[in-house]
Amino acid sequence: MSRSRRVHLALPPWLAHALRAQRGPVPWSAVTRGALSAGPLLLVAVQAGRTSLGVVAAIAAMLAGINDRPGSRRASVKRIGVPALGGALGLVAGTYAGQQTGAVVLTVLLTFIGLVAGSISAIGPVASAVGTQLLVASAIGAGMPLPEAGWERALAYVAGAGWLLVLRLVLPTPGSLAGDFRFDGEREAVAGVYDAVAELLDAVGGPEAMRRRAALTAALDHAQDALAGPRLRRYASSSAERRLHAQYAAALPLAEAATALAWAGEAVAERASEGPRRLAAAVRGNSHTGPLPAPSRSAPALRALDDALLHAAEVFDQGRGGDLHTRPRTPRDRLRAAFGSAGREYGLRVALCFGASSAVAQALHQGQWYGQHEHWYWLPATAVFLVKPDLGPLASRVLNRAAGTVLGAVVFAGFAAVLPRPEGLIALVALSGALIPVATRHFAAQTAVVTVLVLALVMVGGEPQASMGRIGETLLACAIVLITGHLPMPGQRGGGVRARLAAANDAAYAYLTHVLDEADAPRIGTSGTPSERPGASFERPITPSDRPITPSDRPITPSDRPITPSDRPITPSDSRATPSDHRVAPADHRATRWTLRREAYRTLAEARTAISLAAHELPALARHTEGADEVADLLERLVDTTTACAVHLDDTGRIGPEHTERLTALLDELAGPGERVGLRPPRTRRAG
Repeated sequence: MSRSRRVHLALPPWLAHALRAQRGPVPWSAVTRGALSAGPLLLVAVQAGRTSLGVVAAIAAMLAGINDRPGSRRASVKRIGVPALGGALGLVAGTYAGQQTGAVVLTVLLTFIGLVAGSISAIGPVASAVGTQLLVASAIGAGMPLPEAGWERALAYVAGAGWLLVLRLVLPTPGSLAGDFRFDGEREAVAGVYDAVAELLDAVGGPEAMRRRAALTAALDHAQDALAGPRLRRYASSSAERRLHAQYAAALPLAEAATALAWAGEAVAERASEGPRRLAAAVRGNSHTGPLPAPSRSAPALRALDDALLHAAEVFDQGRGGDLHTRPRTPRDRLRAAFGSAGREYGLRVALCFGASSAVAQALHQGQWYGQHEHWYWLPATAVFLVKPDLGPLASRVLNRAAGTVLGAVVFAGFAAVLPRPEGLIALVALSGALIPVATRHFAAQTAVVTVLVLALVMVGGEPQASMGRIGETLLACAIVLITGHLPMPGQRGGGVRARLAAANDAAYAYLTHVLDEADAPRIGTSGTPSERPGASFERPITPSDRPITPSDRPITPSDRPITPSDRPITPSDSRATPSDHRVAPADHRATRWTLRREAYRTLAEARTAISLAAHELPALARHTEGADEVADLLERLVDTTTACAVHLDDTGRIGPEHTERLTALLDELAGPGERVGLRPPRTRRAG
């Protein structure tokens, strides 16, 4: 009898990523906002006889809808509003450049705009969205001739994005009426932190512990962003907001204790996770916690968990404000990111793609490729989305963009043949706007929906049906981006990954340095000199400059030119804590420590994301960042061990022998000769 065998087909990483889609519940509130944004704006403009301005406003609303992600209302002001201002600026620049200059000068100007937009995209997610809308709007302004002046188009653009932002700020979300609906996003984000703590406690001692710890980091990052949105006042201005800040701050010691338990690897009783779950329910319901079950106090981490639960119960009853334990980035930090290795590499590549696609589009336009219509914006606008690395690996973006455009163009051609004009097309725009929040889970689906929406918009504006032409231009843009994406550039490849990894390295060692400083500092309630206590096993604190990550031109291996920390590395002296040679209250130490711990885990998560995207590139590109995941693993273990050391230090006043041994082993592994990853060793002295 023959046995049936299962054949497991292992897809290449770049293809597996292209087929992967996000999952989750349907965001009905975002769907409602999408249905009420682009379609109604276009309808009002058509009724008022200003169709072309309605098209511009609807495009802005569509791009704002792509940025309409879960989170707080205050954070949405920056996430939606700032990119819209960048788009308005690009629309003005593209309009006047297209009207006043020839093809050669226009191409040079658009190339320069691409260089600027690409460089600022390295600063962060919001800056990346600004760069995207700046480029897309520049292409539309130059390649979509409209009767209105540039400033009128810019006002229409801001109005379109502003309308969606107004909907985001005014409309309540489902289930938000349990408390002040203005803070429903913040409330859900803070509750998610307590849920993540509970899930981590459930997974302690099992194979899922590290994945749950990463989920806790993501929940803390999300809550921090939700609470740290722009405000008119420096501090929380209402009791509801102050209460949420206090509840977030109370979650930090719980997260620290749970991480220390995960590091120890010994399973805890089920009742340990019941307390964080009740705290999460209290946040969501805007209610009191009631009695919380106390975990066993048999180990330092369990005692820390119990103390954190008692502190959280007190905070929930009092509702006083708390610190977010985050430090805003300075203009110097942003400039360093824009002009660093990642910004330079990305800026050059975006400039080359955007300039080349604009030149080709104008050449095809002059050669009558476009037939009866004059619009040539599609090719450079498509290249903008294809060249952005934060939208996924290059091969994945190209495949999904091509497939999505073909699907969207074919679907629109079918609708255009039967729908009445303009009423049917306006309804199609409203339907597409409603589908965008769901379609953002996969780039091909998002591309298909956006293609239908834009083709319907421009047809309402007077452009003839051009589905097949758009397919050809999209495929041409794919070819341009694939070619430029593999061209050699000045400097090292993989600059984005290296920059993220260097930032994680700096933050990890700043956190470690502070905890070692705590072990050596005179503390209220302790006695003896630092040298008399078992925790003082290092001659001096380890600083980031002692331990740089060593990259190379290709894989991340030992090299003669290490990545050194920035000119102003994160150190405890940057925060509010007093230097360690003074007598400092433990609470002040912990406030500084939590800030550094948040920065360490956040930068590690950002590095992990960049490494994952780079690993799913085609082999010719992925090889430039080989070894980065091993570096991230070691740094992550170092930060986890440092957290366990901090919890043990709070409980006993010293760093235990097991923690010292684990730290020593990690430092040896990071610096060991012959390892694939090379780090310069610090000057240390072993315990004992």
